[in-house]
Amino acid sequence: MAYTIDRSPCEESPRLGAMTLPPVAESVPRARHWFRKFITPYEPARPVDDCVLLLSELVTNAILHGRSDDEPWVVRVEWFREGSALRVEVHNPGLPDDVRLRCPDSDDAHGRGLLLVDAIADSWHCGRSRFGGTVVSFELAGVWPL
Repeated sequence: MAYTIDRSPCEESPRLGAMTLPPVAESVPRARHWFRKFITPYEPARPVDDCVLLLSELVTNAILHGRSDDEPWVVRVEWFREGSALRVEVHNPGLPDDVRLRCPDSDDAHGRGLLLVDAIADSWHCGRSRFGGTVVSFELAGVWPL
């Protein structure tokens, strides 16, 4: 795992930080731990637990569904301050067409990650990643006062 903290975010460069994770199950709790550690000093007004839950769901999905024929591949996470909002992006080498909201049956053990993102985030998006593959992002409004 590698990480970057951008100490002086500004309007022209709003990124607060980034992580690069191997596509293994152990990366999910690591992403939660380090994201919480890195975001807390910025004193977000919304519960950090909401951010951590949504990040966890997207990293899990990236690991499970972001397959690549190229070995090795990674999951990239970046987070940005945009005005009073927080935007988190999760990049993987999979295909954007594979990202969709599911309607799992009540006895299905999986398939609720994007439903949680859709319910908690103010908005979310999926599309082509600038790194190639897919980016899935969410935005939480009102995280910081203007």
